[in-house]
Amino acid sequence: MSFGFPWGLLALGALAPLVAAYFLRRRQKPVTVSALFLWRTPRPRAEAGPRFERFTREASLLLEALAVIAAALFLADVRLSEDTRARHVVLVVDGSLSLSARGPDGVTVLERVRREAARRVEEERATRVTVLASGPTPRALAGPEAEPSRALAALESFQALGADHDATATLLWAQELAGPGRRVHFLTDAMPAEGQVVPPAVEWTALGAPRDNVALVSAQRRDEGQKATVTLRVARLGGPETVEVRLRAEPGPGAKEGTEQREVVKLPAEGAATVRLTFENAGDVEVLLPPDALPEDGQARLVPSAVRPVRVALAEGLDAQARQAMERFLAVAQDVETAAGEGTLLIGPKGTDAWVTVGAGGKLRTFLGPFFSEKGHPLLDDVQLGGVRWTAGDNPPGRALITAGDTVLLSEEEGRVHLNLELSRSNLQRTPAWPVLLGNVLREARRAKEGFARRQLTLGEPLPVVTEPGARYTLVGPLGEKPVFGAGALTLPAPLVPGRYTLERDGEPVDVTEVLALDARESDLRGRGSGERKADAEETDAESAGGSPGRARWPLLVLLGALLTDFYVTRRK
Repeated sequence: MSFGFPWGLLALGALAPLVAAYFLRRRQKPVTVSALFLWRTPRPRAEAGPRFERFTREASLLLEALAVIAAALFLADVRLSEDTRARHVVLVVDGSLSLSARGPDGVTVLERVRREAARRVEEERATRVTVLASGPTPRALAGPEAEPSRALAALESFQALGADHDATATLLWAQELAGPGRRVHFLTDAMPAEGQVVPPAVEWTALGAPRDNVALVSAQRRDEGQKATVTLRVARLGGPETVEVRLRAEPGPGAKEGTEQREVVKLPAEGAATVRLTFENAGDVEVLLPPDALPEDGQARLVPSAVRPVRVALAEGLDAQARQAMERFLAVAQDVETAAGEGTLLIGPKGTDAWVTVGAGGKLRTFLGPFFSEKGHPLLDDVQLGGVRWTAGDNPPGRALITAGDTVLLSEEEGRVHLNLELSRSNLQRTPAWPVLLGNVLREARRAKEGFARRQLTLGEPLPVVTEPGARYTLVGPLGEKPVFGAGALTLPAPLVPGRYTLERDGEPVDVTEVLALDARESDLRGRGSGERKADAEETDAESAGGSPGRARWPLLVLLGALLTDFYVTRRK
């Protein structure tokens, strides 16, 4: 049992004078009459005596006390457990970055959404509230069916920093949680686009306003040795024609102080302007635009993203032709270390346990084509075999990637690459296909190294990561820790909020990446607005309708019954 208006219980104070009235004896003046028949029911009273005496009408007092209690319960809006379950409000809040936009008064759209959500909860007198945040991956902020105070507190701590997305999946989920015949309240910053399908139970409320904005739509960094190159794209989505871009670089290893660069950029009416700046021996680089309607898309932090070198070693047993061809390629390949060590890419002869085997055994046959390649495989990107003379032997194990007739020329087996090639009778090593093929092998070996494949991502992009078997990994980000399951090359779901994410192995940091709050569609605030679209489906449950369902009727029935019974008992006596 609960009370919608607890102050109504003050009406119980009427019990005190009621009980006192039954104990109070009224003293009357004697009246002289000529005959007793003038008194239909003579009730002689004492002219003197105590003012209070024991009363004899207990039934009447109990009935009148029951009437007072029933009236107090009605005024206090008593609610039984069944009424509590029926008053369930489902709120869906848009989690897009554009809700962080600020109006002329400095108030964000998200703050207006919080106020409107609190008003809806109070207006509908909800006792249970569910709050969902839409996004590429919908999530529950409170509930299902949490207490109103807890639900609104969870909404206060929520930050809208997600990528552009379709909210239909979240709205359908909310409709299931609300139940048949119940409304769902969707709070966002723009009305639905023309032709957009909205679930019938959704009441769409937009609280945004069109604003001009200048935003970063892309930010990239590449490190080569001590030199860091930062490339930015700045878009004018209304607003000034020029903007000052400020970049602050933290000191790198061995440097004593950081550097700062500023550049005034002229922005085109459509499209984006490109800015490219370089830094020497720089750590993290912070990019800043002047504050505007959406400050979040005017800042970015770029971590060092040097290409990780690959260790390559040539095993004993390679024939002279194969060793000479490999050494010529490694001499010009970038970001390659030719020293043995942990994680070394070993190149060896056929029949060994090297990661790349080169050689042919058995009966040799020479092919001039046609060659058939596995389309879309990363090892074969841009590998053109026109004009190649390829001498091969018996088929190697694994999945065939390049074939000529029934002969397998290149295969892959659990990450190992088998090159069925006799270099002394082939010309592959003298064609452009040779360095391209080996470059793809190095690229895939680099991708297989532990850590993040990329150091900068934008909102909505999945997070590729490589883990090693036998270790426990954790992804630490702005929303806390999350375990990483699986081994090898993994693709984690897109992070929900921007910020720095750290990959930890057994509690020790391994690698970091930065998710940037950049999304051109979310930065364009010119199409935002306000309005309300009522739900197409009518509310069928009166307890969860938009207006007040009214107080419970049963206390009034108890009140009326007690008064009628008291009248009957009193008149009978």
